[in-house]
Amino acid sequence: MTQALVLNATYEPLCVVPSRRALMLILDEKAELVHSTERMFRAERVALAEPSVVRLSYYVKVPYQARVSLNRRAVFARDGHRCQYCGASAENIDHVIPRSKGGPHAWDNVVASCRPCNTRKRDRLLEDSGMRLRRRPAPPRERTWILVASGTIRSDWEPYLGPRAASMSA
Repeated sequence: MTQALVLNATYEPLCVVPSRRALMLILDEKAELVHSTERMFRAERVALAEPSVVRLSYYVKVPYQARVSLNRRAVFARDGHRCQYCGASAENIDHVIPRSKGGPHAWDNVVASCRPCNTRKRDRLLEDSGMRLRRRPAPPRERTWILVASGTIRSDWEPYLGPRAASMSA
């Protein structure tokens, strides 16, 4: 099942929904088609393009900025599925300051790591293990929720997500 990006009336990204839901928003005149794929939804008397990006016909007030919850998938998305110690493909998450040494389970203390680096670091601080981080961990950028929700940022969504989206999908 493919997904569609839903934009507010002001073109700010709101959420990711299944393509069928986006099509229903269009048919109910609650949204307009902004970008479509080459695929089609077919019925007896009509063929409609599969939505990729839709814009709501009315403004939806978002009371607060959604935060990405700290979980394995979100950490991998933030770190590009790469070990933050050696750059290899990540399989685990690691607490930079181990929990046993008082390190918090927070965005600025959790990184993606490969199995060999995670085993090598063990339950030690960075200085004690002789390892270095490639990049300091930080809370994810504002558009990471789209990457977490969909698993990828599609190229046809990038113009609607701003300049940061291009650097996240690379």
